[in-house]
Amino acid sequence: MAVAGKRRRVAPLPLETQDRSWTFLTNHAHVLLCISTGEELTARELALRVGITERSVQAILTDLTAEGYLIKSKVGRRNVYEVNPEGRLRHPLEASHTVGELVAALS
Repeated sequence: MAVAGKRRRVAPLPLETQDRSWTFLTNHAHVLLCISTGEELTARELALRVGITERSVQAILTDLTAEGYLIKSKVGRRNVYEVNPEGRLRHPLEASHTVGELVAALS
């Protein structure tokens, strides 16, 4: 997943999804799942898919990288992210599970 570079059209969320007042997964989980697809999405494309601002995407990428859930590398001027499947989920109720298990269950 690249967070800069090529511009391409990404379909925004369907209106019926945007009108929901809550969902089971957080924006952090949504960004993580989008990155797990292996597509080279820009921050703008991630923002459109998740339904949040580019600035929020950047903050989430920083959070997920700092906690070790994402591995960040540079390709030219772009930051490229990949999911670290061995990362343990943070909440005590899910701490026995990994990010890889979450991605596998929801993909």
